[in-house]
Amino acid sequence: MPNSTGTNARGPYRTGIRRREQIVATAIAVFGEYGYAGGSIRTIAERVGVSHATLLQHFGSKEGLLTAVLQEWDRRTVEANLAGVVGLDYFRRLPEVMTAHLSNRGLLELFTTIAAEASSPAHPAHVFIQHRYTDNLATLAIHLQHAVDTGDVAPLTPAEIKIEVRLVTAVLDGIGLQWLLDPCTDVTVSVETYINRTIAAWRSSRP
Repeated sequence: MPNSTGTNARGPYRTGIRRREQIVATAIAVFGEYGYAGGSIRTIAERVGVSHATLLQHFGSKEGLLTAVLQEWDRRTVEANLAGVVGLDYFRRLPEVMTAHLSNRGLLELFTTIAAEASSPAHPAHVFIQHRYTDNLATLAIHLQHAVDTGDVAPLTPAEIKIEVRLVTAVLDGIGLQWLLDPCTDVTVSVETYINRTIAAWRSSRP
């Protein structure tokens, strides 16, 4: 019967999706703990309870798994905190984004570790990380330009906007690293303080 065939077809697919999600979640923990170089496919497979070959069937290679993990980081960030937000409100949400990262220490550790390792052009995640930073800076620049265009902040040249969004990115990355080194770091208050001061500065008229 058609309904029976459809159900049977969807069952294995759903199982495959769940298995893939389980592997990615485990890889986040392993890569966060050992870094990309130290986190082996075998360790991830053993923790999930699948064979090395089964894991590679889902992702093709260790590099493919790493890409899936980094994409999951981006998906969680955007869907949870930034979807549909524009202009200055985008910047005002950044403390929430950083606070959310605290409940996913493995992801924050992973990204911090991989971002440093991938500074080498030979690293398999180099292109991905490079594009991620380029896209992030472009997104921040779009929202700051929106704030300029709507009169929410004082006029800024494209060159000034480029510098401002680099500073925002650097502060967020730096505070995240400080928290990893010292969990007593008040990430939310630190980011809120910086963002509030920065928005106030953007709103000030230039001489």
